[in-house]
This record gives sequence, structure tokens and C-alpha cells, in this order.
Amino acid sequence: MSEENNEKKDFGFGTKPGGDPKNNDKKPKFNITWVYGLIAIFLFGMLFMQFGAEPVEITRSRFEQEMLRTHDVEKIEVVNNKRAEIFIKQDRLSETKFHDANKQKNGTVATAGPHYFFTIGSVEVFEKKLDEAMKEFSVEEEVPVSYVTRENHFETILNWLLFPLLLIGVWLFIFRRMAGPNGAGSQIFNIGKSKAKIFDKEGAEVKVDFKDVAGLEEAKVEIKEIVDFLKNPEKYTTLGGKIPKGALLVGPPGTGKTLLAKAVAGEAHVPFFSMSGSDFVEMFVGVGASRVRDLFKQAKEKAPCIIFIDEIDAIGRARGKNPNWGANDERENTLNQLLTEMDGFGTNSGVIILAATNRADILDRALLRAGRFDRQIHVELPDLNERKEIFKVHMRPLTKLGEEVSAEFLAKQTPGFSGADIANVANEAALIAARKNKNKVEKQDFLDAIDRIIGGLEKKNKIISPEEKKTIAYHEAGHATVSWVLEHANPLIKVTIVPRGQALGAAWYLPEERQLTTKDQMLDEMCAILGGRAAEELFFGRISTGALNDLEKVTKQAYAMVSFFGMSDRIGNRSFYDSSGQNEYSFNKPYSDDTAKAIDEEVKSIIDLAYEKAKALLLEYREQHNKIGDLLLEKEVIFAEDLERIIGPRPHGKTPFSEDNAATAPVKEIVPETPNTETTEPKNQTE
Repeated sequence: MSEENNEKKDFGFGTKPGGDPKNNDKKPKFNITWVYGLIAIFLFGMLFMQFGAEPVEITRSRFEQEMLRTHDVEKIEVVNNKRAEIFIKQDRLSETKFHDANKQKNGTVATAGPHYFFTIGSVEVFEKKLDEAMKEFSVEEEVPVSYVTRENHFETILNWLLFPLLLIGVWLFIFRRMAGPNGAGSQIFNIGKSKAKIFDKEGAEVKVDFKDVAGLEEAKVEIKEIVDFLKNPEKYTTLGGKIPKGALLVGPPGTGKTLLAKAVAGEAHVPFFSMSGSDFVEMFVGVGASRVRDLFKQAKEKAPCIIFIDEIDAIGRARGKNPNWGANDERENTLNQLLTEMDGFGTNSGVIILAATNRADILDRALLRAGRFDRQIHVELPDLNERKEIFKVHMRPLTKLGEEVSAEFLAKQTPGFSGADIANVANEAALIAARKNKNKVEKQDFLDAIDRIIGGLEKKNKIISPEEKKTIAYHEAGHATVSWVLEHANPLIKVTIVPRGQALGAAWYLPEERQLTTKDQMLDEMCAILGGRAAEELFFGRISTGALNDLEKVTKQAYAMVSFFGMSDRIGNRSFYDSSGQNEYSFNKPYSDDTAKAIDEEVKSIIDLAYEKAKALLLEYREQHNKIGDLLLEKEVIFAEDLERIIGPRPHGKTPFSEDNAATAPVKEIVPETPNTETTEPKNQTE
């Protein structure tokens, strides 16, 4: 039977619409619509029986003038002392004046009464007025009057049965709607059920595979082994090998952890349960643990399968490390249940756990031990070749590209960019080209997109006084001059004093992509950063708030040198950095007050040394610096070739202003320098 026919045949009992009609072991579905229908039929029948022969209501005056006066009344019944019902003699019903009574009897002459009624105030008043009317109209034949007590069954049902039934029906209807798959209150009835989304051949399918994941070659090797085990388990079990029960994807945001998990779902061709760590968190006690149990129960029924928990740090944070004592009992109960479920799998159960986080340092140690997450797959920022492949993937949807657009060149211009950043570059380039009414996306559009992502949108209409503009120009010229002549400073690409984002000025650099940084390199970088403040003091005799961002970076870097990297002779080879995160909420410093004082003094000494060196270099290149500042005031944007023309070739490195040089120069990074007081730390800066 087709799905459509199955839906038409569902009268309240049977399979769910769209379900599997062959699955006979499921309980029949109860349809509350049948209950509503039966109640409606019952009440309609009672209403019809009650009011099908209802007499015609008249006034006391008509009763006396048209019926009592002409001796047409057979008898009167006083019902419940509230209304008088009149019975007309059978031989008089055919008269025209009683047509309304016949009409109420469906067009036939009624043989039974009552035929009319009117309401009375009290029995005494009714009897008194009846006697007076009979005397007035000289009615000698006495009209029998009887008093009866009659129960209104419909009113009794309405009071004692209908209202509770309606109340229950409305309650069930509202909460049934809320408990539906798309209901706003589905949590009320399914509060302990797992919210995992299932991807399999019968449900939603994932159209992402490993070909769509550029770069991440080392991570894909380990992930492919898990997929291969699910496809060919005999290959491993025959030799006694065991596949890891869990794999944790660790890396910075935007590096493709979730995308890699989607590729696993698309390649494995087994049921894939996807759930976020926050989906387990609920305000009700015990709900998180219940959802964990339900998730693993479903997974065992569909084994072999994969469970993917994104952002697992929402429930996997190390226990006992929260400063709000007792506030996270529910989260810890959820974590305990997850640990129990993961550790209880058999060797060949076929259920594999994947998880992703960018905060592996705060995860509980029990979660990372062997038998649970056996492997930690590090998904790092892409290198040059990987960025090149990622650019090719994201440039593929762009229908029209300029001939000069090169993925290799763009990869060299974006060190430190994640996969998400590169996707944003390609999208912004297309938007910029469309904004300029171009018929294709050119290289300059990509470069403008990179500038916008790093520094923000240009604000050419921002009002800046001439004095402030000159201060900004000389500030940026100080950065450019010092960085140009220092050996280990990052080479400059371009400088601008056009406001961009929250920055009043910016300088773009291409720092080397390196794994280790020496003390000399860090000192030169600090000196270049302080070049702007030094230029203000030397050439204006005053300092401004524009160096806030520079001072923040220098201070952090100096404290890192002394406290973390052991680059101070006075402090020695000691590091107070806690990579395990065990002292995250500690109220005590890991060093004494004397050591803290020594650290502060060493930091000040390092910063002062870099600052004095910057001032000395600016005094040495005073004339060149002033020319660079004046050129900035004139053009607003200058490039590396302008600095080479004014200062000369870099004493310690190649000038990276041309595309050819950039293609052969070391891998570098673009970093904006922001001299205004409201700037934040530049994107993708390596400290």
C-alpha cells in the first residue's frame, strides 16, 4: 500500500501517516477525534429528544382570551411551580387559531400535549387569576389543574456531564497539539525523549561527502578509518582489532568540525544521530540523563550507527569546577549518564560516538579516557595548501570569475583564516562585485573582501578634524617606519587613514606563518606596535587615546613573555600557565606577592625597552617618517612600494608589495592596526 493510501485508510487506529504499514508490532494509535464525535452525537440526540415536541410559548392574555374563554382547554399542568402547560381538546386542534401548535408538530395534528405554555410567578397568584378569569368569562366547566415535578435530563447532563467532558476534551486537544512534532510545547509530553535528528536512507539524507571537505587531510584519514569499519567490520575484527569507541574533533571555531561530521554521515551510509550538547540541558531535574538514555537506546536499535554530539562542552565540563556550588548538579548528572552509556558498549556493538568542541581543555578527564573518546582528532587552521583547496571549493559556486583570480594568490593573502572565514571572503567578494555592477568577480573584489572582513567597512564620510587626521597619519606612519626597518617585525603591505569599522586608521601586514616564536621576534613586534605612540610623543609633544589597542596588545604580550614563556632573566624558567584548566576558578595566585611584584616590574622593563627602541628608530628615520605621514595625508592610502621609495629596500627582508614577491615570500598574515579608542583586537592576529 502506498504512503498516500495509508494516510487515507487511517481512521484512528493503525500506523501513523507516512509510517511503515508492515510494522505490526507497534501499538495502534489512539485518535481522540473519535471521542469528540461520539460525545457530539450523544449530546445532539439528547437535545433532539428533549426539544423535539416543545410546546408553543404564549402570553397569559392569549390563554385567557382565545382558549379559556372559548372552552378549548382540556387541562392545565403546573410544572415545577414555574410554568403552566396547556392541553387543548382534541376536537378543537383542527381550528385555525391552533395552527401554530400544529406547525410545531411537523405539520400534523397533534394528538398529545402539552400544546402551549406560559410562565407563572407563583402558584398562589396563578390560581387567583385563573379563578378570576373563569368568573369573568362565565366558564362553568371547571378546568382540571394538576401540579407535577419534572426533571430536565438535558440540564442535568449539561451540569454534571457535559462541562467536565468539554473541559477534559479541551485540555486533551490543547496538550495534544502542543505535544505534536511541531508543537510549541512538545517538551511537556516528550520532555525525557532525545531530540537527536536522524539521518538515514529512510529519513533525511546528507548530501555532503569527503570530496566537499577541502583540506583537513590528517583528520580525514582518521575519520575515514571509522567509516571503513562501519562498511567493512570484518576487515578489522578478523584480526582481533577494535575500532575506537569514540572520536573527539577538537579545533578552533570555523575550522570544519561539524562539516567533517556531516561528511561522515554522507559517506558511512548508516543511521547518523546528530544532536547538540545544549539539547541535553533542561531546567527539569533528570531530563538530561533521560535524554541520554533514550538517545543510546535508539542508537542500539539501529546499530551499526554513529552518534554525533556537537559542542559537547555544554555537558562535558569538568565536574566540581563551578564556583556556584550546587548550581550544576543537573549538568553533572547528565555527564555521569553519558559516561555510563559510553563505557557500557560491547566490542562489536557497532555504535560509534563522534563529538566536536573548541574547548577540549575544560572537558572532564573521565570523558577523554580510553574506552570512551579514545581519539582526539585535531582540526587545526588550514595551512597554505589547504587554504588553496578551500578557496577552490568556495569559488566553485561563483559563476563568473575574472581570469586573474588565483586561488593560490588568495591563499597566500589569508594566513590564519579558517574555512568559515574563507567562505565568507568568497561570498563578500561576490557581493562587492554585484554592488559595483560588475559582470564578473575580479581579484580586487577578493582583496576588498579580505580588507572588509579584517578591518570592517570603510567610512569615508566620517567627520575628522584636520588636527586629528594629521595625528592619525603620523601615528600610522610610526608603525610603518619602525616595522620596515626592524629585522623581525612583520613586513607591511599597505597603510590607510580612511576609517574602517571602529578603527580610525589601519595597517596591513603579512607576518610569517611559524610554529615557534623567539624572544627577539616578540620584542621587535612589540617595538613596531609601540611605533604609533612613540611618533605622537616625538612629533607632537603629546599623546592621545588612539594607542589604546596598541597598549593592550603589548601589555598582554609582555605578561605572556614573563609569566608563560619564561623569557625573563629575573623570573627565570618558570611558567604560571595552566593548560589543564584545573585552576580556572581558583581564588589563589600560583605565585607569591613578591613574585607578582617582580613580574610587574619585568613587564614594565620590557615595554619601556621596546618603547625607547621605537623612539630611537623614529629619530634616526625622522625625515622619512614625516614624508610617509605627509603622503598619507595626501593620498589616504599608501603601499609598500611607497615606503621602499621613501626609506629604501628593507634592510632584513624582501619587499612584499608585488604579486610575484607575494607568491615567493614566506606565508604571511594580514593584521589591521587600529589607533582609535573604541577598537577591538584585530582578527587573525598571531601573538
